[in-house]
Amino acid sequence: MGARPHRGYPTFPAVSRYFVPKTENRWPLTAGFRSDAQSVHGSRTIMVADLSELFMHVPVDSEHEAYRRAIQEENVLGKKTASTRLWAYTKLRELYGLDPRLPVFRALRLLWAADSEGRPLLALLAATARDSLLRSTMGAVIEIPVGQELTRERIREAVVAARGDRFSATTMKSLLANVTSSWTQSGHLAPRGRIRTAPPTGTSAVALALFLGYLTGARGLMLFVTPWTELLGLPESRLQDMAREASRRGWLTYRGIGDVVDITFERLLTAAEVAALAAAS
Repeated sequence: MGARPHRGYPTFPAVSRYFVPKTENRWPLTAGFRSDAQSVHGSRTIMVADLSELFMHVPVDSEHEAYRRAIQEENVLGKKTASTRLWAYTKLRELYGLDPRLPVFRALRLLWAADSEGRPLLALLAATARDSLLRSTMGAVIEIPVGQELTRERIREAVVAARGDRFSATTMKSLLANVTSSWTQSGHLAPRGRIRTAPPTGTSAVALALFLGYLTGARGLMLFVTPWTELLGLPESRLQDMAREASRRGWLTYRGIGDVVDITFERLLTAAEVAALAAAS
């Protein structure tokens, strides 16, 4: 089977079959999205090991200051110098927000505790909301069937399409290595050979993928055909079954009769946030 074609989209690959997210400059920044910031992947990956260690030491209901203090003052990540502690905090803050006032981070932190095996995939999903360069490579990953190689050149093409051919050879080499590592950490690529694999996908990852689609404007059945749900690699019927399970766990509310489906996120959003999303839609 060859790669699946997809339509172009200015800064976000419209890889899903039906739903195309709003243009990125209309995404809710207050929800935790970032579109025009410098990519962490110039020097780092999605840093799953550091994020896991941080979450082990900081209670789930903590405010942003607790995350900063844990990294910089308590040195829970075991960095050797004050500058490397600051660097780790800065990069994790850029990637994930580290602030429960941001719904994207709030959802990540809540769902993290529920699924130890699926945590790398949760980290990847959240990171794509905040790192636009990583996000620009989603289409390249989704296109490649499991078992086939995702070439370095294909990743490079995705980066150039999003950012232009403006990186030096050295910078591009570092970017490609870090992006590849992030997709490997998430379970989308094998550790050797960049062979496409199917990531372990639990109910928590489905809930987060649906939530990201909801924040960017998808509703009803469109929630099951966003770029984030495409990353999970599951058939739509399976996604719906797992959405019902997520509803039973209280992470979302699933209502469905036949082909009419309504999914909302009262557990993950405040009333004010729901109203703001409704006004922006």
